[in-house]
Amino acid sequence: MKHQLRLFFTALMFITRIPVPKWVGYSEHNLNKCNRYFPLVGIVVGSIGALAFYVANFLFNIEIAVILSMIATIITTGAFHEDGFADVCDGFGGGWTTEKIMDIMKDSRVGAYALIGTIMLLLLKFYSITSLPLGIIIPSIIAGHSISRLFAVSTMYSLSYVREDELSKSKPVTKNLKFKDLFIASIIGLLPLLLFKNWIIFLSIIPLVITKVWLEKYYKKWIGGYVGDALGTVQQVTEVVFYLSIIALGTLIEKGII
Repeated sequence: MKHQLRLFFTALMFITRIPVPKWVGYSEHNLNKCNRYFPLVGIVVGSIGALAFYVANFLFNIEIAVILSMIATIITTGAFHEDGFADVCDGFGGGWTTEKIMDIMKDSRVGAYALIGTIMLLLLKFYSITSLPLGIIIPSIIAGHSISRLFAVSTMYSLSYVREDELSKSKPVTKNLKFKDLFIASIIGLLPLLLFKNWIIFLSIIPLVITKVWLEKYYKKWIGGYVGDALGTVQQVTEVVFYLSIIALGTLIEKGII
């Protein structure tokens, strides 16, 4: 049990800025094994965002509350995934060969593709959340952060890691993912969907799978697999797709289609 707790804290330490107990320490072995708990970290991050929204909504309108919620999650993770998304925008937007794409993604400078892509992503996330019925915004934020990290973990299982240099941001945690780890991550990642108390919400998994498959085919075509930045992109994109899926499901229900 203590070992599993150590793995969770390792995952928390790696993808957030939340302090962990000193006894956790650093171990590359644990870093390789902690992937199974990424969705649980997503629940933590999502809960922080949900709490920020809950408190802010007492004082401000829904738009300000959503922005403060987004800021809270970005601060919690140190924009870890947003940074990966920005690097992918620059790399795939400005590179035409595998080598060029990889070189651009390693460059710390921010280009036009990264800037425009990140602005569009954050705007879409903001308007998606504000378009949700008020009563399900909190469970949506929690579930969005957990299930999107589940799909990032699933990409580790589906594709091969392609960057073998010390410049990789996530090299230690992108290897040796076993089916058991994916199974555990799946249970944790899907658990927050029960907060909706409606089985219809599970239909949102369909567009998430389609998005994941498309992204993975794109990565496979251009770089032969995935890197850490690609995982951040899977997380960010599937989170937004999840919110959009809820909106779409609501529309289909209103029209009597489902």
